[in-house]
Parts: sequence; C-alpha cells; structure tokens
Amino acid sequence: MDRKSKKEEISWILYDVGNSAFVLIMVTALMPIFFKDVAAAGMSGAESTANWGFANSAASFILAVLSPILGALADYKGMKKRFFLFFIFLGMIFTLLLLFVGPGQWLLCLVLFVFARVGWAGANIFYDAFLVDVTSKERMDIVSTRGYGYGYVGSVVPFLLIIGLILGEGMQDGLPVGPIRASFVIVVCWWLLFSLPAIKTLRQRYYLPADASPIIGSLTRLWRTVKEIRQHKQVFVFLAAYFFYIDGVGTIITMSTAYGRDLGFGVTMLIVMLLFIQLVAFPFALLFGRLAEVFSTRRMLFAGIGVYCVATFMAFLLPVIGDPLPKTITFWCIAFLVASSMGGIQALSRSYYGKLIPAEKSAEYFGFYNVFGKFAAISGPLLMGLVGRLTGETRWGILSVLLLFVVGSVLLGGVKDSAE
Repeated sequence: MDRKSKKEEISWILYDVGNSAFVLIMVTALMPIFFKDVAAAGMSGAESTANWGFANSAASFILAVLSPILGALADYKGMKKRFFLFFIFLGMIFTLLLLFVGPGQWLLCLVLFVFARVGWAGANIFYDAFLVDVTSKERMDIVSTRGYGYGYVGSVVPFLLIIGLILGEGMQDGLPVGPIRASFVIVVCWWLLFSLPAIKTLRQRYYLPADASPIIGSLTRLWRTVKEIRQHKQVFVFLAAYFFYIDGVGTIITMSTAYGRDLGFGVTMLIVMLLFIQLVAFPFALLFGRLAEVFSTRRMLFAGIGVYCVATFMAFLLPVIGDPLPKTITFWCIAFLVASSMGGIQALSRSYYGKLIPAEKSAEYFGFYNVFGKFAAISGPLLMGLVGRLTGETRWGILSVLLLFVVGSVLLGGVKDSAE
C-alpha cells in the first residue's frame, strides 16, 4: 500500500475514534441517565424510558427521510465532503446547547438531543460512503472493523476523564450535574480533535459528473436507484435483512442503560459496565474482521446475530431473577455477549454492503443503507417503548426485540456470498 492510501485509511479510522465518544456518552451511557435523573425528574421509570425511546426514534426518522436525497446530491464531485462537514458541526453545536438544560426541562432536553443526534448520524452517512474512496474491496472488512475497534478504545479516554470528574465531586443519589455538563464540552472537543485528519485528508475519488440541475438530476437518479435496488436482488434482500437485525442491535445499545436503571442497578455499576463493554468490544471487533477472511463476512454476521438473540432473551429473564448476586452476574454476562458482537456486526454489515454496490454511487447507495438503518432505529425503540407502556413492564419490550433478530437472520439467509 502506498503512503497516501495508508494515510487516508488512518484518517478515516481516526474519525471513528472521535465520533465514538458521542455514542458512548451521549447515546448509551451518561446522557440517558442525565435525562432520567435530571431532565425528566419526577416521571415514572416506564414513562421516561418510553420518552427517551421516542426521541431516538424521532432523530432516526429525520435522517431516514433526508438520507436518500442527501446521498444522491453527495455523489457529485466535492459534495460528499461538504455534507460530511455540515453534519459534523451541526452535531457539535447542538451537543453544546445541552449545557443549558435544567432540572425538569425534559422536552427541551429531548429536542436538543434529537438535533445533536441528527448531526452525528448525518455525518456518519458520508463517513460510511467514504469507505469506498479510502480503501480497496479486499481491505474493506479489515479497515471497517478497525474503525469500530479503535473507536471503542478511543471513546474510553474521554469517558474516563468524565468519570474522574464525577468521582471527584462525589455521587450520592445519582449523577452530579456539573461534571455531566462538562461532559458535553469534552465530547465535542474529542470529536473535533479526531475529525481534523479526516477533514484534511479524505478525498472523493469516485463521483458522478456535474449536472446542470443538481437537485432535479439527483431526484431523477434517486428514482432510478430505487428501481435498481429492487432489480438487484442481493442488495435489496441484504438491506431488508439489515433493517431488522440492525434494528435489534441499535435498540439494545440505545435502551440498555435506561433498562438497567428500571431494574434498579446503580449508576456506578452501569458506568463501569459500559466501560467494560467498550474495552471488550475492541479486540472482538478486530477478531470479527480476521474471522471474516476465514469463514466469510456473511457467516460472521450470522454469528453476531445469534449472540444478540441469546443476550436479548437473558435480558428478558433478568427481572424474574430474585437474588441480587445471580441477577448481577447475569447482567454482566449479557454485557459481555453484547460487547463481543457489537462492533463486528456493525462493521461487517458496512463492508459487506460496500462490496455489493457501485463505487461511483456510494453516497447514494449508502443513503439507502442509512434509510434502512434509520427507519430500523425508529421502529426498535418505538416498539420497545410501546410494548413497555402497554404492559407496564420494560422487560416485555425487550422480548419484542428478539423478533427483529429472528426475521433479520431469516432474510440474511436469502443473500448469496457473491460479495466475497
């Protein structure tokens, strides 16, 4: 590999190191606790968990609607980078605005969080699409899994810094508000720092020629691509499978901390558990990439789905375990299972899809990839929230997630290994 190509791969991987801090702190770890304990103070556990799920669904819906149009526009020369930068800074600005959320301001908190998440997720559309520009098909699995793997390790550094601030102030009944507000600033600084190499280095190598009417031309191409995807059975069936199983993965990641609070686990334990997941996920993400070279990418996707099925069923059984020690041990076993497959299933889905699509239309096709992912992210938390509301118990919402993995694995069975 020449020096320039290696530099582009490293810059691409480093962006995952930076934006993973947002995932860990703002989506998975501290922000859900901050919302439930501060912004939604006084709400019942089931109601605040449902509202948190609805907010995540709203953010996903916005991106799902915009993704194909933005992707079509971004395939013109130079546009992929511009959209990438716009959404990075959108996410950073609204993350900083969360500094002004006070106790009981749950609606303001959710609105700001939705826009922050739209910025983060929107940037990821174009970041994913850059995968075809920075590496070859033969190296896609390795590069993609390294992005997720090093992202997990990188996100631990700002997380530990924030935990140090929290412990320095001390915890009594919950999280101290001051360090949590500081965490919003730390997330943005870390995200920006590791975005700089990508901002400087990434170049759009594959693109479509300029159009006299870019918007009309993009919409026309978009309609043609819809028909193309339907005609290309392998791409279409994979996207359908991805819709279901990634729905389950995203729901587990998004709702796990809130579910843990409903089960009565302490803030300290949840924070340590999330740190454990990040550290375990790193080597397993890299391992998935290596195993994909031996057993095929599709088979490793099946392995990841199977692990998530087991973890989901164990999570459903948690509330009926009476003794504290077995309950805690089971919770840690679930955390290990989630960590072992979390990065691998996401990274290999991205690289597998990248092998199936035409490189010159990568942003447009990854726009559809994100449509399926974002609509999936709407339905999962929404399904869990609705079932939890109707039954009055979050555990039944967790059980509903198992169906998503089962359907996804059945559909994935209809995809041939033509991308290998």
